[in-house]
Amino acid sequence: MSKQDLIQLKGEVTKVSKGGLFHVECENGHAVLAKLSGRARRHRIRVVLGDRVTVAVSPYDPDRGFIVYRER
Repeated sequence: MSKQDLIQLKGEVTKVSKGGLFHVECENGHAVLAKLSGRARRHRIRVVLGDRVTVAVSPYDPDRGFIVYRER
């Protein structure tokens, strides 16, 4: 599976859990459990409660994904 196969959803971080996991409520009402992408960790992007983010979700498991972008 390549990066082009992923579905990108916009949403807001509603809860921050241990282990670098974030609960994201998407604009369409779907809830996703997400973690930070490798590039975001490498560049030390901080994601906090209430941030607007873009989440990449696999079509095979739409309940999990990873945060690829944090909006300003």
